[in-house]
Amino acid sequence: MPPLSRQAMLDQYSHAWRRKLFQTLGLFAVILVASWYVNLLDFRTLANGIPAIGTLMAESFPPDFRNIMDWVYPLLDTLAMSIAGTAIAVIASVPLAFLAARNTSPHPVVYHLTRTTLNALRSVPELIMGIIFVAAVGFGALPGVLALGLHSIGMVGKFFAEAIEHVDEAPVEAATAAGATRLQVLYHAVFPQVLPQFADVAIYRWEYNFRASTVMGMVGAGGIGFELMGSLRIMQYQEVSAILIVILVMVTLVDALSGRLRKRFK
Repeated sequence: MPPLSRQAMLDQYSHAWRRKLFQTLGLFAVILVASWYVNLLDFRTLANGIPAIGTLMAESFPPDFRNIMDWVYPLLDTLAMSIAGTAIAVIASVPLAFLAARNTSPHPVVYHLTRTTLNALRSVPELIMGIIFVAAVGFGALPGVLALGLHSIGMVGKFFAEAIEHVDEAPVEAATAAGATRLQVLYHAVFPQVLPQFADVAIYRWEYNFRASTVMGMVGAGGIGFELMGSLRIMQYQEVSAILIVILVMVTLVDALSGRLRKRFK
């Protein structure tokens, strides 16, 4: 194939640049339309809300930590909720991921059914699931664990399946040529390759679930979110700010711990 002339290269570059420009302008147009639709561009309304925000911030300080000892057990409930929900998701997602990956699924029908199941679990927000489970099993940490676990299966299973689809096929072919069964191939050739990614996704999901579990308490699923909602209802804004600071400290600690865990699995 003869090399392109200088003019042809300039034309090709110009065409690519125009295409990227139109794509960028289209993206900005979508952002502007969405912002206009939700009244984000209504600066008058935003300006009118600033004094109210300032008043609320003034009423929230100084933070009131007098009841901090009463928040210890709700914090433990929140932490336990996030750990249990993540554990349920990881345990259930491992077999589902192998069924939802194109290169390990036993049949296209199984692949599509599993993918649809993961999409369905992922499409329902954990807050909605929490409301449903609170209505089904009552108040407490259990509905929060079930909601976080089921919603997390949809996300964790998807990421696990994508990790499986990107494995190196050379070990798989070598194990198959050696006469290994299908389960042996998955266990010895596929699983060792994806284990670090699995651990990374699980730890990230635990971080997310801890934050989400604070919101779950607002719908009656227990934890520190329940205390936060109670303070909001009686307009104890100084106590609300104190609870938010405690949540921020816990989130920071969880992030630091998860960072150390990720380094150990690399």
